[in-house]
Amino acid sequence: MYSKVSIKGHGIHPMLVAFPITFYLLTFVSFLVYQLGSVEIFWYKLGYFANMAAVAFAVVAAIPGFIDWAMGIPKDTTAKRDGLIHMLLNVLTLGLFAVNAVIISGTWDMPLSSLAFSLVLTGVGCLSVIGAGAYGWTLVAIHKVGVPMSSEQALLQDRYEHDERPQDHISFH
Repeated sequence: MYSKVSIKGHGIHPMLVAFPITFYLLTFVSFLVYQLGSVEIFWYKLGYFANMAAVAFAVVAAIPGFIDWAMGIPKDTTAKRDGLIHMLLNVLTLGLFAVNAVIISGTWDMPLSSLAFSLVLTGVGCLSVIGAGAYGWTLVAIHKVGVPMSSEQALLQDRYEHDERPQDHISFH
């Protein structure tokens, strides 16, 4: 198990990521519903709140994720590389939603007249978080990050990680 930030053997980062992911998607869907003709201010305010919550929870989830990557995953392994890609995609997502948070800041009572740019930012952000999730799942399913292993399993996984094989890469063919 490569996770360095855990509670009773359970990694903290995987426990926290559901929150920003949910808030990211809720932001996009809420703004889309509002933009496509709902006159109900509820949808705008839900998107506004979800956007702010997504940014906050993403920062909280990133801290144990970064510690796990920096201190838990062995250097010169495909897991380290896949973890870096996972992290960069998540930072991109966080950046897009943070920019949108700045744009919509102060508009709680008077929504923007058009959410077109917000929809682009949050839509691209949702796509990048899907890519980040694919790499995150690779870290768990293939590289066994955060998965408790016996000493024999850990030895085999270590050998696997240091044997660079092309089939270890995620492909979207």
